[in-house]
Amino acid sequence: MENRTALITGASGGLGLGFAHLCAQDGYDLVLAARNENKLNQIKKELEEKYHISVSVFAVDLSKKDAALDLYRFTKEHDLSIEILINNAGFGLAGSFMDTDWQRQYEMVQLNIVALMQLSHCYLKDMTVKGKGKNLNLSSVAAYCADPDMSVYYASKAFVKSFSDALSAETEETGVTVTALCPSPTATGFEKAAAGKQITMFRHAADPASVAKAGYRVMMAGKPLCNPGVLPKLMNLGARISPDFITNRIAKK
Repeated sequence: MENRTALITGASGGLGLGFAHLCAQDGYDLVLAARNENKLNQIKKELEEKYHISVSVFAVDLSKKDAALDLYRFTKEHDLSIEILINNAGFGLAGSFMDTDWQRQYEMVQLNIVALMQLSHCYLKDMTVKGKGKNLNLSSVAAYCADPDMSVYYASKAFVKSFSDALSAETEETGVTVTALCPSPTATGFEKAAAGKQITMFRHAADPASVAKAGYRVMMAGKPLCNPGVLPKLMNLGARISPDFITNRIAKK
């Protein structure tokens, strides 16, 4: 009998670690990808001992060109059949677009958009051949507006939601489902990496375990969109009924 395996990127902490626990609880073997190999090996030991499942780790910086393809090849070479793909890895960067380091902006697009696309392209093809599979892509409440001090990040999350919506429609009646998770600010350490005014948004940040649980539940139900909490639901509604300049002003404030 083929083992069920879930692949999670950005799995060394925050939402990624939450997803790992949820998948393991349901008996899925895991492939965990992140940059910190020592942290991944520590998590591997803890999850294997707690849930009696098999965990494979792959240390990779998905902000580098075609690194996602290295991850795909790793799973193929080790005969790991991926039934769940959770594209969780990503980062943000605060500051004026013109004044922010170009290389970091480029790496953000590579990670938040290109790597996610590459992994989806590889694994969704495999899943549709088998007639089953689930894909969860981490978008954000940021997908519903634009922020002049995090322009590329907000645009990347809008891409992820739009892309996921389209893939959800494309995969109808294939046995494969695609879900976009659009949480409000979540206490994952994101704000420290972004390093800017957006830190004020995290004073009432959501608990990552509860956000992961909500996203996992919706993914497993095969639904296309998860807006956990009040703010994402309001922003989703506001984006539908309000002019862009209003939602953008709210984001800027």
